[in-house]
This record gives sequence, C-alpha cells and structure tokens, in this order.
Amino acid sequence: MNIDAIDAHFHCWELARGDYGWLTPALAPIYRDVTVGDWQAQSAPQGVSGGVLVQAAPSEAETHFLLAQADAHPAVLGVVGWVDWLAVYAPARIEALAQHARLKGLRPMLQDLGDARWILQPALAPALQAMSDCGLVFDALVNAVHLPHIVTLARRYPELRLVIDHAAKPDIAAGQWQPWADGIAQLAAETSALCKLSGLLTEAGRHPAAGAVRRWADHVLACFGPERLLWGSDWPVLEFSSSYAQWYGETQQLLAHLSAPEQAAIMGGNAKRLYRL
Repeated sequence: MNIDAIDAHFHCWELARGDYGWLTPALAPIYRDVTVGDWQAQSAPQGVSGGVLVQAAPSEAETHFLLAQADAHPAVLGVVGWVDWLAVYAPARIEALAQHARLKGLRPMLQDLGDARWILQPALAPALQAMSDCGLVFDALVNAVHLPHIVTLARRYPELRLVIDHAAKPDIAAGQWQPWADGIAQLAAETSALCKLSGLLTEAGRHPAAGAVRRWADHVLACFGPERLLWGSDWPVLEFSSSYAQWYGETQQLLAHLSAPEQAAIMGGNAKRLYRL
C-alpha cells in the first residue's frame, strides 16, 4: 500500500521522570527510555510520515514533556495528554493546554481505575464540558466492562469527540468475544465515536500466529466501517507481542479487501480528521 500513513497511537518515555507507576522492571521488553527518534526508526521505513503521541503517565507534568517532544519533532503531529480531572481548576487547565497547537486530546487511564463508572460521576462534568467546548478528543482507554458507560458518556456530551483506544482491548489470547463484541456493536451503532485499530496484537499474547487477531479486527471494521476506524501501532507496547513492521504488514492483510480510498482513510485520513492534524 503506497500511502501517506499516520500512526494514531504511539508512546515515548524517560524512566527517570518517575511518574509511570505501571512501568516497572517486570515489564522488561519495554522498561527502557524510548524517544521519538526510536519511534521514527521503526515507523519511517513503513512509510509512516507522522503520528499522535499519547500519554503514559497520569500527570500534567508528562503532558508538558510530550508537548516539548512535539515542539522538537515535526513528525509528532499531535499529543493526547492528561489533566487532574477532579481538580476544581480542571476546566481552566484544559483551556490553557488547548492553547498549544499540538495538544489534540486528553485521556484518563480508565482501565486502571477501580470503578467502571468513574467517568460518569457528576464531579467530572465541568472538565468534560471544557473538553467538548475546546474541541479536544477524548481517548477512551477502556475494556469491555466500560463500553456501556462510554455510550452513556457520548449521550451526555454529544459534541465531545470520542475515540476508543485499542478497540477496547479484547482478551484475544483467552479467546474473549462477549461481552466485548456486543459492547463494540452498541457503541458503534448508538454513538458517533471512532475506534483505533491498534493494540490487538498486544492482546493476542506473545508471538501470536499470523491472522490471530482477524476475527476481532473484522468485527471492529464491520461495526465502525472504514470511515470511523483509524490505525495505530501502540509502539513500543506492541513489542510485547510483535514488531512495528510485522503489525504494519499484518494490517495490510486485514484491510486488503477494502478499496484504496477506504484503506487510505483508516491508515491516515481519519486520524487527520479526528485530531485535526
């Protein structure tokens, strides 16, 4: 596929910054400093011209670190950051961050919170309204248990731009299908949310066989259609299961039956439109 691809989801981090609570030595394959240059070394040979750099720590300090990376690297087309959503000053902080041209979205790490309904608490309404008013994208890092609540969120804030990260992370290695499949179908049918075709290989376990994620990818494509799906690598987390080149190549197989314009939309056009890159 000869197109100008955009990676809608990648990470970089510096361990010494110290706010990545989840990133421990037990995660040996990715427990190292990762730079934007490291990502470019993986992505550029695949024809990926730019990407969206996504938060990996629940701190506003990391958001500023990521924005500094965007300022230094033109290939970082956008940043998805984090704020203290429950703080009384959250709306003002969101408005201030939105003044940076590369700040395109925000993401609470919902998968790590104990309450699946956390995002629906009334105390978050001012921050969510500020996000909507600023035109920022809400990246939903969720599992199947969260999907009904994201439907409710979308109904409450119809102008809020929503995207589901990693297709809501179905446990492919364990063969999980329900309630994930119905949750994805409901969300696609009842909201205007988009969905990232990313992270699936990571959920398929170590060194998954070719085609291991096809059933799940096909379902996401059938539900959202080519106009609401965007490709991402989730690199370097991807390295738990595969390489950047392998995931890019497998994506070409997954999308091979689509028309060239449909493939181009998933591989870059939809990311440009959603994040206003």
